[in-house]
Amino acid sequence: MSKKKAEFNEPTFEEALSELETIVKLMEEGNLSLDDALAKFEKGIELSRLCSRKLAQAEKRIDLLLCSESGELKLQPVDLPEDRDE
Repeated sequence: MSKKKAEFNEPTFEEALSELETIVKLMEEGNLSLDDALAKFEKGIELSRLCSRKLAQAEKRIDLLLCSESGELKLQPVDLPEDRDE
């Protein structure tokens, strides 16, 4: 499979995170067989790496956007929304 086709089928960050949260909940319940738990764990690691990669890509894009015309990085504080209780 070509890289472009693989990326096309790749879940978004939000989809991957949602699936990862579902896997964590299933594993925390403790009702999975060993084989199922291992399969979920492997999928969770894959999703975790995907999320990390997508966050790193977003950080690089932000760095490019914050770079001055002279090539110097302008560090600017970013106002993040406060953590919400879920």
